[in-house]
Amino acid sequence: MQLADFDASPNLVALFLSRADELAEKPFLSAKRDGAWHALSWQEAARQVCLAAEALRELGLNAGDRVMLVSENRPEWCLADLAIMAAGLVTVPAYITNTERDHLHVLENSGARAVIVASAKLAKPLLPAVLRSNAVAHLVAIESFKLPQMGQTAGHEWATLLTGDGAAARAAVDARIAGIGRDDLACLIYTSGTGGAPRGVRQHHGAILCNVAGAATVLAEDFDWDATGRHREVFLSFLPLSHAYEHTGGQFLPIGMGAEIYYAEGLEKLAGNIEEVRPTLMVVVPRLFEVLRTRIMKQIEKQGRLANFLMDRAMKIAGQRKRRLIDLPLDFVIERALRPKVRQKFGGRLKAMVSGGAPLNPEVGTFFSAMGLTVLQGYGQTEAGPVVSCNRPRVGLKMDTVGPPLAGVEVKIAEDGEILVRGELVMHGYWQNPSETAKALIGGWLHTGDIGHLDEAGRIVITDRKKDMIVNDKGDNVSPQKIEGMLTLQPEIGQAMVIGDKRPYVVGLIVPDAEWALAWARAEHEHFDFHELQDLPAFRSAIRTAIDRVNRDLSVTEKVRQFAFADEAFTIDNEEMTPSLKIRRHKLKERYGARLEALYKG
Repeated sequence: MQLADFDASPNLVALFLSRADELAEKPFLSAKRDGAWHALSWQEAARQVCLAAEALRELGLNAGDRVMLVSENRPEWCLADLAIMAAGLVTVPAYITNTERDHLHVLENSGARAVIVASAKLAKPLLPAVLRSNAVAHLVAIESFKLPQMGQTAGHEWATLLTGDGAAARAAVDARIAGIGRDDLACLIYTSGTGGAPRGVRQHHGAILCNVAGAATVLAEDFDWDATGRHREVFLSFLPLSHAYEHTGGQFLPIGMGAEIYYAEGLEKLAGNIEEVRPTLMVVVPRLFEVLRTRIMKQIEKQGRLANFLMDRAMKIAGQRKRRLIDLPLDFVIERALRPKVRQKFGGRLKAMVSGGAPLNPEVGTFFSAMGLTVLQGYGQTEAGPVVSCNRPRVGLKMDTVGPPLAGVEVKIAEDGEILVRGELVMHGYWQNPSETAKALIGGWLHTGDIGHLDEAGRIVITDRKKDMIVNDKGDNVSPQKIEGMLTLQPEIGQAMVIGDKRPYVVGLIVPDAEWALAWARAEHEHFDFHELQDLPAFRSAIRTAIDRVNRDLSVTEKVRQFAFADEAFTIDNEEMTPSLKIRRHKLKERYGARLEALYKG
């Protein structure tokens, strides 16, 4: 097992089968059943992948056909994904939060000829879309459940795909994948749609392999990844595998590294799963960091004056560019009395948490650093495999950057400040969308739509999204993500969105933090009802105070002058957040546009 394997692999299936041959009976995929973790070995996983691949071909699916995959994170997700590719087909991951309309868009746009779905629950919004689609010939259910009459669509059970001669299936797969190259299409990953209908990103095998090679290089050079496999890494998978970030970083990176993958039981049980699994590496989104930070701070606050003093000092020490000798004795105390308790909450052997999917507020990163946990902020897009860059200790961790580009990635800054990316990791275009492809890919460079620059060490500093940038009525540029990040660090504010394009000042849409609001209501002897509280002048004044704290650190053009309350939290279910927990600005503007516009008339 060597780093060179990634560059030498012709496709993702070949990399997986190579690892399976090396690791044989060692555990690969683990999930919880009946309260206990159960592992599938590399050898058994390879057998199932090959059998399923041949079964898919026997259904009449041909090279290049698309197969939609609708499942929560579980071992079968990985097995099905690899089987689809091993059959010479193309995986089309779909979010489990998709509505019938979303599923229909993906089915019709991709022209998927088959669908693999995990359960009856996930099939509920999917089946009407399948019935409305004319292309789907086969539907495979991972869990057994009663299928309705589906006309031209034939129903199958996953278990029936795993029968037959494993050796013969492996030989057939080996012969087939010998003809699959790095430039061949591996999957169509639909962007999560922060601003319109999702587009299918054409990720080829080489794009993901390039990403895996770059990430593994960072882990080998900066975190002592042992390619011999003596000390195997452990990943805990919980972000949606239908998102490119988890698909590459939480599945194919551990496959390439010969690591174990555990599948979390869900976000509500994540904290317990972390302590049980004791992962060595985790792929995380900023919103989760913010939630964990709030939870840890509240736990420390309850421990008394000394614990709070140590946390405060730890934050100040972590925020310094250089450690001062005078701080060493206190840092020693913090290392003995505070940090071990926090590390234990993360299993005690975590090497690093890699943050991606959206910008991480530097203060949040500094907090985890102060608590003795290494946070690496990365940057990328689905259109780039998806990882472009990542912070790394050997270059120097700076929380206001997203690190240097990975190996094999070229980055340059256009005249208008846009970040451009080139390399094998870049997509071959959007599926059946030449006009958008032409806008994104110009002269071999991916135009990311992000604004930024390179610092003195070659690290990328992102200042904003080109299309999200607020340009006020005086022509000043304002970063909404910066302001929103600062607002949501306040204990009173759970979520926020700001606007101000072509306007004289910035206004905000605020969702109060639920726990804080409950505590406020009790302290003020008020009935706890979210909507009733928002009508109370004292409650509004408390939120205004929190906004004013933020405004003290903002420039004149950035200050939030007025605000309105949202009717409810931004969630995936109400389509106001993407599955990777980014706010959908266009959805929020559609719903609250009139309310926000009224703030300019007062």
